[in-house]
Amino acid sequence: MQLSIVIPVYNEGAGLPALFQELNRTLEGRLKAIQRVEVLLINDGSKDRSWELISAQCELDPRYVGVNLSRNFGHQLALAAGLETARGAAVVSMDADLQDPPEVISQLLDAHAQGYDVVYATRATRGKETWIKRATARLFYFLIEKISGVPIPRNTGDFRLLSRRALTELARLRESHRFLRGLVPWIGFPQTQVFYDRGDRVAGETHYPFHKMLLLALDGIASMSRAPLRLAYGVSLLLFAVFLGYILYVLYDHFILGGQLVPGWTSIMAAIAILGAAQLLVLGIVGEYVGRILRETCKRPSYVVSETEADRRSEGVERIARPAE
Repeated sequence: MQLSIVIPVYNEGAGLPALFQELNRTLEGRLKAIQRVEVLLINDGSKDRSWELISAQCELDPRYVGVNLSRNFGHQLALAAGLETARGAAVVSMDADLQDPPEVISQLLDAHAQGYDVVYATRATRGKETWIKRATARLFYFLIEKISGVPIPRNTGDFRLLSRRALTELARLRESHRFLRGLVPWIGFPQTQVFYDRGDRVAGETHYPFHKMLLLALDGIASMSRAPLRLAYGVSLLLFAVFLGYILYVLYDHFILGGQLVPGWTSIMAAIAILGAAQLLVLGIVGEYVGRILRETCKRPSYVVSETEADRRSEGVERIARPAE
């Protein structure tokens, strides 16, 4: 297989016909010279007609492969399922809402032909996204790059190309909480960017509201850095300094300025409030990492495949090799 296109799908039934149309136009146009292409559609537990439409498309066109997960595992794990199923020498991942234009794939392949193992599709413009989303995204990527030490390209999502050797190394990273936008730069190899204008959704609403974006940001920070653990020590020392300064002020006010205090009230309340806040903060951060350790020691599979539409064809689907666990 020369090229695999991996697309996670979650409740995209309204937009899938337009996606199939644009993919076919690109495959029969700019990508016509590529003889062996597969389009993997990973249904991440959709509750609408997405799987029905995917199955019908797989019956119509043998280039399409449908993988139906047993439930909703989340975008990053659905994407990982597609990457681990792909057989192409080059693998492109993209979203199903057509904000990532399929015609950009040819630019990714041109850059790959120049010797790059990882090619990011970087957004020159971001469509009609709100200024709040743009500002928070800019702040998040600035922070995670500083605390993780991994250079993460700005204005890039999951629209990228991976060579076979880059994908094989990525598959060796078996942690349960996968922040692919940080893991892909981490593996190294020659990497570059191509720029494109991001469009708007063709149908439906975004599946990344603010709370999911926040969870993704927390996953990324905790997966790529130990800085929150170190921050806990810093905040604890800061709160202790505030508590000590307040005690010194109270003593100065009472013994030097002659101020009157309720006996014992000030010291007890200050100690409870400040030290209690420090303890809760430290416990919360440590608990987040302990929970992740529990997930890793359980060694549960990251996802479960319910059925694969390509099973009806004799060629089937082969997974890339994983390291022994």
